[in-house]
Amino acid sequence: MNNLSIEFFPPKTPEGAEKLRAIRKTLYGLKPSFCSVTYGAGGATQAGTFATVAEILEEGMDVASHFSCIGASADKVRAELGALKAMGVKRLVALRGDLPSGYGVGGEFHYASDLVKFIRAEMGEYFHIEVAAYPEFHPQSANPKSDLNALLEKARAGANSAITQYFFNQDAYFRFVEDARALGIEIPIVPGIMPISSANQLIRFSDACGAEIPRWLKLRLQSFGDDVESIRDFGVEVISTLCEQLIKAGVPGLHFYSMNQSSAVMQICKNLGLH
Repeated sequence: MNNLSIEFFPPKTPEGAEKLRAIRKTLYGLKPSFCSVTYGAGGATQAGTFATVAEILEEGMDVASHFSCIGASADKVRAELGALKAMGVKRLVALRGDLPSGYGVGGEFHYASDLVKFIRAEMGEYFHIEVAAYPEFHPQSANPKSDLNALLEKARAGANSAITQYFFNQDAYFRFVEDARALGIEIPIVPGIMPISSANQLIRFSDACGAEIPRWLKLRLQSFGDDVESIRDFGVEVISTLCEQLIKAGVPGLHFYSMNQSSAVMQICKNLGLH
């Protein structure tokens, strides 16, 4: 299994941009099949996203731009798709996106499936489209069945593959894939992998996105207190074991949420023999 992909977020400062260039150079040693760049709520980081995407292309790497549609007009989405195509981007991660604080519900797209359908209508098969999947269910989902139906709609609209929210319970992923296949969803469902480097950050992110941290894992992380090195070493061990189990089960790839860091991802891949 050598189908790796790596996610970055657009840096906010020139210093951050310089640091990220060095981190990308290190991670390119893993020979990822593509990198992806996130896109803020309501397109808040669009300029930074597109600038980072352009740099990755210039560095000779295939890149997917995240692309959210909530609150956007068809004309705006059409223009941005044209800009990405002109840059040479051939991959998108199509998302509904979260509304920024104080934003009213608006725009012509209410679901990611609307966006996927629009991209296919406008651009045909030009873009390879990734979509999101939630093994432990989207925080705003009414129930597990509606989550699976949302993925089904995105697949029917023309998505090529899905990347999951991160998880620490592999059984949740396997059950989700099994249920998706039973529903007729045939696109690859790639597990999203979150390296652990900070207990507080992980707990905060997980509360926001609905990813479950098993009680044993949370207690072990909290037991290290402020010992950053021990948290990182333990995190690498836990995630390496998770990835090993996923690879043995024949997953179609691994998508790393790098958090613009390289050391944990590099060590995990080294442990897996993917270095």
